[in-house]
Amino acid sequence: MHYNEKMSEIKNINEIWNIKTFGQKTSDGLTKIIGSWALIITQTVILIIWLALNLMGYVSFDPYPFILMNLFLSMQAAYTGPVVMMSQNREEHRDRIKAKHAYELNLKMEKEIQSLHKKLDLLLNENSKK
Repeated sequence: MHYNEKMSEIKNINEIWNIKTFGQKTSDGLTKIIGSWALIITQTVILIIWLALNLMGYVSFDPYPFILMNLFLSMQAAYTGPVVMMSQNREEHRDRIKAKHAYELNLKMEKEIQSLHKKLDLLLNENSKK
């Protein structure tokens, strides 16, 4: 493919990027939830209720060192880390696509500007000869 043919293609980065597998959609969606205040507030409320129920003796399904609660929080952390990393890897890939596109666009603009300079020089030379 010739340079000018390659550079004449117009790409929409969003169309390239929006092609996702089920796993990618899931990791992006979960990362949005994990990184929100709604989750932090909800989790805090659940933990406070969990502690209150078990400390006040209304229900004692997880007595004081709260081993069951620690198990749930550990499992949540074990799955949260990899999901966030998958989403970050996708963002890094998206940034690489955007950088490549910006580079190609800059090259195209540089060629166009060089072409315009040549045309302008030709016009100036013709006018100076008259």
